[in-house]
Amino acid sequence: MDFQKFVIILMSSVLVNNYVLRQFLGICPFLGVSKKLNQATGMGISVTLVMLMATAATWPIYTYVLVRFELEYMRTIVFILIIAALVQFTEIVLKKFIPALHKSLGVYLPLITTNCAVLGVTINNINDGYNFVESMVSSLGCGLGFLLAMVLFCGIRSYIDDKVIPESLRGLPVTLIAASFVSLAFFGFNGIVG
Repeated sequence: MDFQKFVIILMSSVLVNNYVLRQFLGICPFLGVSKKLNQATGMGISVTLVMLMATAATWPIYTYVLVRFELEYMRTIVFILIIAALVQFTEIVLKKFIPALHKSLGVYLPLITTNCAVLGVTINNINDGYNFVESMVSSLGCGLGFLLAMVLFCGIRSYIDDKVIPESLRGLPVTLIAASFVSLAFFGFNGIVG
């Protein structure tokens, strides 16, 4: 195994090709659950776990079932069904073992099913030609990148909430402006890795 290759895949997934800030996937939970640190962290960890579980399930199904029976065109539908089942499983586990986090995430937890970042990770791992281990490392990096974006943006939003902002920029406009600045900052990692 080439350790250096795994480090490059991981770092490029976290910083260079960040799914939220660079590829603009998963914006709904990014904007909706980034007001409080515990919610942002919980959502980031949940998405990371779902990304890892989705990759662990979709890569073998694609490689050993869909490709073998020439059903590659069914990839998106099959991946969506797998992700939906995994999110339901995650929701049940959180409800049973961490009810406070389940309650604080509210409607955003079922929205992980429709989070295009999760689907994007599984499809991009296949498109990039990654083997199973590389796909898992990539998914971990993408999940950690999502978590990093959530936590950073939560800090910025809490800073903005304490400031006097013109009436026309309050709420969503200043949130989107702040998100664009965070996204722009991540473009500085371009060319460093990957």
